[in-house]
Amino acid sequence: MPSTVEQLNPTRVKLTIELPFADLQPRIDEAYRQIAQQINLPGFRRGKVPPRLIDQRFGRGTVLQEAVNNAIPDAYSAAVAEHEIAPLGNPQIELTRLDDGDVAEITAEVDVRPEFDMPDFATVSVEIEPVEVTDADVDERVELLRQRFGTLKVVDRAAADGDVVLIDLSATRDGEAIADAETKGMQYRIGAGGMVEGLDEALVGLSAGESRTFSSRLVGGPHRDEDADVTVTVTKVNEQELPELDDDFAQLVSEFDTVDEMVADVRENLVRLARLDQASTARDKVLEAVIGGLDFELPPAVLENDVKAYHEQIEGQLNAAGLTVEQYLADAEDEDAENAEEFWRQIDERAEQGLRAQIVLDRLAEDRQIGVSQEEFTQLLFQKAQQNGTSPEQEIKHMTEHNHMPEWMAEVRRGKALGMIVDEASITDTNGEKVEISRLQNDGTLADEEETDEDAGAGDGDATEEAAVPADAGKDGDAGDEA
Repeated sequence: MPSTVEQLNPTRVKLTIELPFADLQPRIDEAYRQIAQQINLPGFRRGKVPPRLIDQRFGRGTVLQEAVNNAIPDAYSAAVAEHEIAPLGNPQIELTRLDDGDVAEITAEVDVRPEFDMPDFATVSVEIEPVEVTDADVDERVELLRQRFGTLKVVDRAAADGDVVLIDLSATRDGEAIADAETKGMQYRIGAGGMVEGLDEALVGLSAGESRTFSSRLVGGPHRDEDADVTVTVTKVNEQELPELDDDFAQLVSEFDTVDEMVADVRENLVRLARLDQASTARDKVLEAVIGGLDFELPPAVLENDVKAYHEQIEGQLNAAGLTVEQYLADAEDEDAENAEEFWRQIDERAEQGLRAQIVLDRLAEDRQIGVSQEEFTQLLFQKAQQNGTSPEQEIKHMTEHNHMPEWMAEVRRGKALGMIVDEASITDTNGEKVEISRLQNDGTLADEEETDEDAGAGDGDATEEAAVPADAGKDGDAGDEA
């Protein structure tokens, strides 16, 4: 099918595609068969209505329109391949000519990947922090292990820092009880924090059956950030008895026979976690450096859709948590935006950087003919299942129902492309030492050294890694799949 391409601007083209009737005839015959199966005419069995009667009843134009519509996907794909363009969105297709018996013509306008020169990644240089695990880090993890396997003993004395108490909480304002600001039988370790300000100080010195009222600001629920008088009542005081740090403890909590071996393993796992964090930081910095060195236009409509997807995803997460942007910013330690306007501006910038990253990585994947093996795709399914708390079978079902397979395949390719860039870039730590980061997977972990906090002897979940410039955000069709 003959076609031509016209460059409308650096990020949009117009394809003109001819559909000769010799090529359309099989589609026309199929259209007649489909219509014949759907109608009943006296004297004819279903599916046996002649084309001339279909033309009389529905018009020849209806049949031709159906045939052209069925031919468009293949014709469009062939034109895209012929002219070697990389569409970034769905085309706007129009039937511009229809000469019965001769030719049909369609035009397709579509946003495309802009042209740019790929840099020499060997010239990309970034600096990251070195891996450092201190004795204090190891001691903290070991102490968490001891607390996890400690036992609670009820004591008849005033509560002290580190005790585990059973408490009732209530709040009032101007003497009136605040609805949804009351809880009973909650277990809390004094000094753990995370509750209303002043709670730890109020609990110290209270025995079972005693109460204390203090002024604070509520941290959750519909009355979040409102000042209130909080009353805490202690119903039980528990003293935690920690197990001795000896060989018996090592055998209880690990596969090792001695405490020295167990502690050495904790240190080794902490080093691995630090290396994973270092690899993630290197990945982000290398990608940011590459993107920062390139200047190309982005299709406005594609960028607008990505920004919208980012906004919808974040708004959904905030609504699910019952937070406004202002409340989120007040508690988020890793956000530097001072107000909602600045926060959304940063989100817009992140969306733009994400789109630029996607374009660069997709281009590299094509240039180097990066493929995806069955094993790599299966690994992605397992990773998504772990992240979402589902099973691989559920992820496959979700993928099939939402037609995510092409997007997820692209996600793997982008990860492999990023790994190639990182391998070629120059990465040093702040001590001037060269850092070798290899086998980087699409999720930013090292292929043979993926660890969790549980492996490191603690279950507090602080090993989560998040890309600073997500390359595929807003592309899944249902925000919340990736974030």
